[in-house]
Amino acid sequence: MTETTAPDTADSDSTQRFTALYDTHAELGASFTDFGGWQMPLKYGSELAEHRAVRATAGLFDLSHMGEIEVTGPQAGAFLDHALVGKLSAIAVGKAKYSLICAEDGGIIDDLIVYRLAEEEYLVVPNAGNAATVSSELATRLAGFTGTDADGVTLTDVSAQTSLIAVQGPNAEAIVRAVVPAEQGDSVTGLRYYAAVRVTAAGVPVLLARTGYTGEDGFELFVANDDAAGLWGALRTAGEEHGLVPCGLAARDSLRLEAGMPLYGNELSRDRTPFAAGLGGVVALKSKENDFVGREALQAAKDAGEGSTGGQRLVGLKGLGRRSARSHYAVLADGAQVGEVTSGQPSPTLGFPVAMAYVDVARSEPGTRLDVDLRGKAEPFEVVALPFYRREQ
Repeated sequence: MTETTAPDTADSDSTQRFTALYDTHAELGASFTDFGGWQMPLKYGSELAEHRAVRATAGLFDLSHMGEIEVTGPQAGAFLDHALVGKLSAIAVGKAKYSLICAEDGGIIDDLIVYRLAEEEYLVVPNAGNAATVSSELATRLAGFTGTDADGVTLTDVSAQTSLIAVQGPNAEAIVRAVVPAEQGDSVTGLRYYAAVRVTAAGVPVLLARTGYTGEDGFELFVANDDAAGLWGALRTAGEEHGLVPCGLAARDSLRLEAGMPLYGNELSRDRTPFAAGLGGVVALKSKENDFVGREALQAAKDAGEGSTGGQRLVGLKGLGRRSARSHYAVLADGAQVGEVTSGQPSPTLGFPVAMAYVDVARSEPGTRLDVDLRGKAEPFEVVALPFYRREQ
């Protein structure tokens, strides 16, 4: 990077985008990388140390490149049932649900989290690289939504005004509780997984969610851009006695891989359906009476047994040697290609190489021995159930 101060480009068409915390990261000596057009911290020092801090104590992440789309109105739930594959109208107020937005042909456009903040208020959080696409796609689907009149739903993309900070790890609860008023402490400790509540943190309004992408307990805090730097600083101060470490995207990627969590562009894409990706349970074919985008194609994929009796299935691979597989490496059986690695690297927590890959269903059962072509040399791997790592409860 040649710039040390981020320009005010949040609402511009610049090819480079910067979060409200960019200057903070630069002051901490972060190494930056492009991610979906955003300049994001890759690491601050040792990515291995950052990974291990999240598993042992706590890590602090800037996720402000993620999107935030408000969906409000008396028919908001019905519209999301139409636009997404899950039954979002069934979410209780204060809870969240993992879902997918699929194309008419069943291909995955993005995976996302939907929060129900009030009876007629939802928040859709898509991935950074797909935020604009999801916002546009929801607007298109609203224009064709015939379940209600045009005044029943309002879409508001608040991505450019919103920052997102995550605290992940065994000590996350103690750190977050330290920055909220004493009278709101129970709102932190009593918050369940995949739930959200509005609190005051470091003196500013925050939407606090108990969600994350690391396999550890943790929280994600949605806050206005102007308040992001102050909240980040308060969390760092509160975390000093709890081993809190600022973490970049490198650690986030290794953590999510250990936890068997898919990444859009790697495990998920327009070329894959939820069934092949092992996410068939997210698709509400039985519980939703009305039509939704992609329903016909997804029903056909399920009826054909896609991901269970034919085609390919997403699996975990445990390395039996020391060398790691990487994205796009060929998976082999008896020398013939039967799949392709989507993500792979050494596991800092487990001490052996791990990978996710799409392989032919006939080769997808746990215990199956396969090879990965590592630059011309076959390296042994074994199919294992996901996730690789599961935290102690």
